[in-house]
Amino acid sequence: MKAQTPVLTTKRLILRPLKSTDAPDLFVTFSDEKACMYWSHAAHSNVEQSQKLVDEKINKDDGQTWVITEGTDTPALGWVALFPGNREGIAELGYILQRSAWGRGLVGEAAMAVVTYGFEGKGLRRIFADMDPENIGSIRVAEKCGMTYEGRLKGNWDTQIGVRDSLIYGRVNLPN
Repeated sequence: MKAQTPVLTTKRLILRPLKSTDAPDLFVTFSDEKACMYWSHAAHSNVEQSQKLVDEKINKDDGQTWVITEGTDTPALGWVALFPGNREGIAELGYILQRSAWGRGLVGEAAMAVVTYGFEGKGLRRIFADMDPENIGSIRVAEKCGMTYEGRLKGNWDTQIGVRDSLIYGRVNLPN
């Protein structure tokens, strides 16, 4: 059964569960070639592609996805997600943010809220992130979440920009 995704709040943000109606807002992000440079798919050319991605994410029976907003009735600027890892108690963190919101620390703030929820609310023991070695912004977000570099997987992803390595960053929260 799919886990309930609670609303999370930070000093500047409201993170709420992803809804089908978020697709047009998220199309702004998913149609931006620079924002999708290291993403698992090429930039979308139409809102229907973003709608399909959003609907698949909502209907898939794994993980939790929050949209990043600056208020109750403001557009979705991106998302943060926790995906199940390969073992119980482990999850992968993923995030993307609209380029117009870059440089303000929003995705780091949102990701940290989700990491805190993962450890404190879900009782996870490990959260990790997998990113392209050239994605400096994503590396910084992982580090802001207290993650440290764990290793490099050679030729791990077949992406729209070719076969790419992955850097793995992780954080463990073991009970005392």
